Order: sequence, then C-alpha cells, then structure tokens
Amino acid sequence: MGSASKQSNKPGGNKGASDRRARIAELRAAEQRRDRRNKIVASVVAGVLVVAAIATGTWIVVDANQDKKAKETAAKAPIDGVQTFDNLTRNHVKEKVTYPMTPPVGGDHNAVWLDCMGHVYDQPVENERAVHSLEHGAVWVTYNAKATPDDIKALSDKVKATPYSLMSPYPDEKGTVTLNAWGTQLVVDSASDPRVSQFFTKYVQGPQTQEPGASCTMGAM
Repeated sequence: MGSASKQSNKPGGNKGASDRRARIAELRAAEQRRDRRNKIVASVVAGVLVVAAIATGTWIVVDANQDKKAKETAAKAPIDGVQTFDNLTRNHVKEKVTYPMTPPVGGDHNAVWLDCMGHVYDQPVENERAVHSLEHGAVWVTYNAKATPDDIKALSDKVKATPYSLMSPYPDEKGTVTLNAWGTQLVVDSASDPRVSQFFTKYVQGPQTQEPGASCTMGAM
C-alpha cells in the first residue's frame, strides 16, 4: 500500500492521468460528432428515398391512369366497318337454330357455352354454343380458306393471350376473317388489319356483353 501511494505522488503521475482523461474525452467527443454526422446522413438519405418513392408512386399512378384513359377512349371510339344487330333473343334451346347472319352473333343458343378463355379450335364449332360464349362477353374469331398461315398464326397468338376470346375455322363465311361479339361483327381481309386489335379492345367483355363476368371456362370443348 505504501509503495503504491508513493508511486502516485511521483512527479508527472497526475499529469499522465489527466492526459488519459483528456484523450478519452476527445475520443468520446469525436465519436459523438461521428454519430451526429451518421444520423444526419441517414436522415438525408431517408428523405431522398421517401421523395423518390413518392415520385415513383405518383408516376405509376399517373401512368396507370393515363393507360386506363387511353383504353377507355379506344373502347368508345367507333370502328369502321362494324355491323350491329339489335333485338336478339336469348333463349336456351336444344335444337339447331337458323341465324340471320353468318357467323351468328346472337339469338337463341345452347345452354352450354364453348370454352372461351383464349381457346383456339382447329375444327368448326357449334353455332349455338359459340353464341352462348358471345353472350358472356367473348370475342369469337372465325376464318375461311382464304386466310393465310400467317393470318391464322397471328390470330391464334392473339386469342391465346386474351381471356374471353375463342377462334375456329368457318368455311361458309364470306369474309377472310370475321370478328364476332354479341350483336356485333366486323369482316377484315387479314390479321394485320389494325381494326383487329381495336375490336378486341372494345368488345372483349365490352358494353355489348349480356352477362358481364359470366364464366368462359367449364364449357364445351
């Protein structure tokens, strides 16, 4: 104990302890300054990210609204060459129906619709079942022997990518390609006609739909 007391009284002993305390205080002050800088940087970064997120979210909303408006405008725009048919009956029948238009776009029909969730049929289908699919808001694409392989490929790809649509050959139709919706029909010469896309935009589950949202699955194949 006596020797420890003597060592603490040696010249320079208090100065060494004081220097250590000063050094520790300096390190703590530097650490506090560093912490403050880090918090400021973090706050600035967070603020930038929030602003960016708000800006991005705003852009997405604006872009979505613009896309929606563009689709609504396209859906309302008239399509050159479209024929419409009114006062079409909607009874379920078991017998064959004689329709006033070819292919038919409305009238009495079979109680079972055709699968129309982008289904492409390689053989002619029953008119009465296809008409029921039109009642559900589907677009039915038909074509005859004048359609080229490229036409058939392009139309098939479009139908396969479009729920509430179907496609089948129709040898007796006059036009090369006919687009059919309930009470609505358009004849075109090729799949490259821009009115094909316009017709899909306007009439797939469009305003002519008699039973909006009705199933296009679990029908006849």
